[in-house]
Amino acid sequence: MADSSKKSGDLKLTASPVTSADDASSQALNEALGSSFILVRILMVLLLGAFAFSCVFTVDPNEVAIVLQFGKPKGTGTEMLRTQGLHWAFPYPIDEIVRIRVGESKSVRANKAWYAVTPEEEAAGILPSANPTLRPGVDGHTLTSDGNILHVRALMKYRIADPVTYAFRYKDVTNTLADLLDNAIYHASARFTADAALYKDRSSFTDAIRGRLASLVERADLGVTLEPLDVEVSAPLYVKDAFEEVSKAEQERNSKLQGARGYYDETVRKAEGEAAAIRAGGIVASNSLVLAVSSEAKFFRDQLPYYRQDPALFRERLRLDSVAQVLTNSTDKFFLPERADGQRRELRIQLNREPVSTAKKDPTQR
Repeated sequence: MADSSKKSGDLKLTASPVTSADDASSQALNEALGSSFILVRILMVLLLGAFAFSCVFTVDPNEVAIVLQFGKPKGTGTEMLRTQGLHWAFPYPIDEIVRIRVGESKSVRANKAWYAVTPEEEAAGILPSANPTLRPGVDGHTLTSDGNILHVRALMKYRIADPVTYAFRYKDVTNTLADLLDNAIYHASARFTADAALYKDRSSFTDAIRGRLASLVERADLGVTLEPLDVEVSAPLYVKDAFEEVSKAEQERNSKLQGARGYYDETVRKAEGEAAAIRAGGIVASNSLVLAVSSEAKFFRDQLPYYRQDPALFRERLRLDSVAQVLTNSTDKFFLPERADGQRRELRIQLNREPVSTAKKDPTQR
């Protein structure tokens, strides 16, 4: 076979002898490479799983989410909002998730027109020391329409109505709302007197602040809905006691005026009731008298023909009727027959005797 290969001019390659040590190393290398490939595959699967898991996010019930892709919201209109549930987005920096809590009530407090108070004093409910003068730059205040100084602060509550506008139209809506609330406080204070804002018409003062704030919020389009507003008004601490004394005197005056008005109304109503009763009694008596007189007049008109026919007989009949009425109504009756000699009989009556009561008949007996 070697000869034929020579004849044909082919080169004969002779393999070097392979030892057992070379076979073992090759086999070990192949096994190591196979294991490495398996680990790489597993690592790639894990990386893909972690990537897929990182792309899923959850939105809670009281919030909405907006996905920004390279800084621009994905979708248009209501499609931009991701509501409760699982959603998909690429990891940062491709996509960015902006979460907005819309189910809770938020609050903003305006203190620029309030006197200076430390957080410790505020928490303990302690008023700062009263100063005879106002400290500019430290004590906030407002000016009323009558030139007085007041301290006013307010607590506003609101809810998010338009999450997109709330999140992207302004950098910090909370600060904007606080500025608008301060504007409403100054605006309303300039249109009320100190007495009205403090005591006499505080509800209207609060309504003026609320109306001004609602107008400013609507004009600014902040994407929020306003809730009830709490307003606190105080006189300067140095003269606060004097204001309270004036208010107390005013309340006592109003109380006495109301008592006087109540007494006046009660007296007038009582007098009017008595006058009405007297008028009604007079009308009843007048009607009764008129009816009695009319009845008697009718009786006399009816008897007139009988009198004209025989006046003596008519008078005798009237006398008998009168005697019958007297005898009927009299308890004691004395009959004095004429004496034989025609003289009058002497009548003696015991005036101090016990009167004889007329026996009353039982209406149930017949």
